Amino acid sequence: MKRRYFSAGLLSLLPFIGSIATAGSYDDFFIALRQDNDLAVANLLERGFDPNTIDPAGQSGLFLALKIRSVRSALVLAKAPATVIDARNAQDESPLMLAALRGYVDICRLLIEREADVNKPGWTPLHYAATGGHAAVVRLLLDEHAYIDAESPNGSTPLMMAAMYGTLEVVQLLVLAGADVTLKNELGLSALDFATRAGKPDTVAYLETFLRQARTGGTW
Repeated sequence: MKRRYFSAGLLSLLPFIGSIATAGSYDDFFIALRQDNDLAVANLLERGFDPNTIDPAGQSGLFLALKIRSVRSALVLAKAPATVIDARNAQDESPLMLAALRGYVDICRLLIEREADVNKPGWTPLHYAATGGHAAVVRLLLDEHAYIDAESPNGSTPLMMAAMYGTLEVVQLLVLAGADVTLKNELGLSALDFATRAGKPDTVAYLETFLRQARTGGTW
């Protein structure tokens, strides 16, 4: 009788014990991400922890790892078959976009191999790579058929973002790859206007020379 009572009592405690284990794994997962402890992250996934679990801010593990520059952990999550690699955050940003902004070309390549959306509507990975000034990522995205003149919700293009926040190298890369230098966003601003506002004389000079050559039919 006592044995039967003990068994019934133990069974009634199993859901509670399971919830404690889950809660502990949750905390362990996000602690491991913040410490970039890729071995701990991999161990949790092997034990069945869901890699798509979100933190209190609504961020997936992969997105958070990229955000806080936990590169090793981000690679583990990007490779995990159960990871939803195109999950968006509240700002409609994807992991590929953040990896592009950070310049993590290997992670970008891995996400693209797993069919991450290179040409999502609105802000795109190419906008983010151009903003960060990461030429290698820009080349990768263009090789993967990223639309070079993609328009953000306010009509800004990757070239405009490169001119404002990126580097002359990326501006040149986009222009030579065929970006339309004459486009303007909803505020009537062109890439040249962006570069002027950002106080980038080298980029201004390059774009002015390109536009002048285009008008006169000259060559570089």
